[in-house]
Amino acid sequence: MAATETLAAVTGSLGSIGYGLAAIGPGVGVGIIFGNGTQALARQPEAAGLIRANQILGFASCEALALIGLVMPFVYGY
Repeated sequence: MAATETLAAVTGSLGSIGYGLAAIGPGVGVGIIFGNGTQALARQPEAAGLIRANQILGFASCEALALIGLVMPFVYGY
């Protein structure tokens, strides 16, 4: 099948494809947050409470941005 036929065969909302690609960013962000948090806990276990609080704050902000990205296509009708 030629490339133009394949592109023409794509139906549905392109916004959902865009959101699927945009969901990669928060996934990478969450991985970085918890990976670096684990390193920090291994280096300074006495700071576990502060590190854990910062991990949760970073995780919440990454996930909030992902949810905003999910809602915006429905709000603006893309």
